Amino acid sequence: MRRALLFSLPVWGLLACGLLASAALAAHVETFDPGHLKPTDSTLKVKVGDTAPDFTLPSIKGGTVSLSDYRGKKNVVLSFVPAAWTPICSDQWPGYNLALDMFHGLDAEVIGISEDNIPSQAMWIKAMHGLDFPVLSDFWPHGKVAGALGILRSDGMAERAIVIIDKKGVIRYIDVHDINSRPDLGGIIHELEKLAR
Repeated sequence: MRRALLFSLPVWGLLACGLLASAALAAHVETFDPGHLKPTDSTLKVKVGDTAPDFTLPSIKGGTVSLSDYRGKKNVVLSFVPAAWTPICSDQWPGYNLALDMFHGLDAEVIGISEDNIPSQAMWIKAMHGLDFPVLSDFWPHGKVAGALGILRSDGMAERAIVIIDKKGVIRYIDVHDINSRPDLGGIIHELEKLAR
């Protein structure tokens, strides 16, 4: 309880500052506004309690990252976003970057995934002044990872989704969020606090 409280108290201050900072950053990144989209457009193929399907994807930093790299070492927060260079996505990941100390304090690593190719992702991340967590491309075979989870939309984009996987590789939380809004960072931290108890 005490550990959860220690992380919960600074969350709200960080959230307020972080959201303002990420919104300010997003305002300086030129983006494409796709307009209002159908909130969700997929059918989940996994559920809480399932073992997460392993994957290996290319990273914008070179090489590949596998989900199994974290098995027995870290909880993992998979953050799927629909597309690079869009307003909400350009606000969401910088907010997580500002909160990385909280994620790491809860023994968790954030991994960002989109269906964009590596060059597009790399230039987008550069425009946002970099991110300190792995960003992976699910571009080819197109949407293989998102498809395995059941979060690939009919237009080829991933849902805006959060999947939390514990150190044993078990899915502990899934939020297939309305694609038109950002998932609540406080809710993600709360779910990670449950794993730390």
